[in-house]
Amino acid sequence: MVKLRLRRAGKKKNPIYKIVVADIRSPRDGRFIEAVGQYDPNVNPILLTLKEERVFYWLKKGAQPTDTVRSLLQRKGLWLRWTLQKRGVDEAKAQSIIERWQMQQAERPQREADSRARRAERKKKAAEKPAEATPAAPTAEAPAQPAA
Repeated sequence: MVKLRLRRAGKKKNPIYKIVVADIRSPRDGRFIEAVGQYDPNVNPILLTLKEERVFYWLKKGAQPTDTVRSLLQRKGLWLRWTLQKRGVDEAKAQSIIERWQMQQAERPQREADSRARRAERKKKAAEKPAEATPAAPTAEAPAQPAA
């Protein structure tokens, strides 16, 4: 069985990964069939380069991506395109779906910033509310029992 997976390269504490097509029996950094991309998690935003036509070729041949590689393909939009191809969606409809996805990805940083601002505002309100609404603790003591 063939997998699309990561192959570690780079320096100690500074990894760079190659996305490779490899037999499942070969070791992580061992023999591979073909390198189809590169992933550098050390920069912000991450650097992700892929040979799209080769990725699709291997997916058509039955290669299974690992969970991490699948998430990288999703980030790049290739997994959506692959899913649409597998379902047999016509090219015009697939293109409109992909364009809509790309617009959502472009708006994503702004949505996340708005969400963080709302969360901080709720936290601030929650911190103020208990200080204002703290009721005074009752100081009445229980009546003493009469001596018999």
